Amino acid sequence: MLPKAAPAKPVGYFTNATAQVNALTCLQSSYLFILESQQSTADFRFYIENYTRNPDDLSRKQVRIYQLYSRTTGKHVQILGKKINANGDDGALLVVETETFGSHVRIKGKESEHYICMNEKGKIVGRPDGRKQECVFVEEFLENNYTALVSAKYKGWYLGFNRKGRPKKGSRTTQRQQEVHFMKRQPKGRLDPLEEFRFTTVTKRTRRARRLKPRN
Repeated sequence: MLPKAAPAKPVGYFTNATAQVNALTCLQSSYLFILESQQSTADFRFYIENYTRNPDDLSRKQVRIYQLYSRTTGKHVQILGKKINANGDDGALLVVETETFGSHVRIKGKESEHYICMNEKGKIVGRPDGRKQECVFVEEFLENNYTALVSAKYKGWYLGFNRKGRPKKGSRTTQRQQEVHFMKRQPKGRLDPLEEFRFTTVTKRTRRARRLKPRN
């Protein structure tokens, strides 16, 4: 008579107590690692949400001084208190405040200290206080090396000037119009080693740049 075979040991059966202790220690370490990872992810998300919720709360702002060359007038944007036009000479300097995140900018005249703002009617006006959303613009870099500035509050409304240098209403502007195309130029005699913006030299060739083709 053959002896009975020993019953099969279930999966996970350990032959000694030491192996069981080692396995439990590994499981505990893995569990703690997962908890720490989840906590780190949660803390990181909390940091991002709180520090990007309102860019105005950020203390790190980049300030640059440059000229804004208008494609239609061949001159520079200037802020004369409440009035703004694109008939300025080489002395028309702008102070541009750029937030740490994104391309949101506030533009004010270096001499007048008034900001370029757009009201609910699309009218371009100068204001001494630029903290409102109406005074924030978003830079859009175009294919023809020009830059457009669209209102951060009124979507699709651009900063623009006609051939006489007068401001256009935002509701009558589109990105493809030459009236909203600008070039950022470095003031003469000014050298900034920490230059953030891309300055483009204005020549006869660039002034004859083709209009943007409408996207399909």
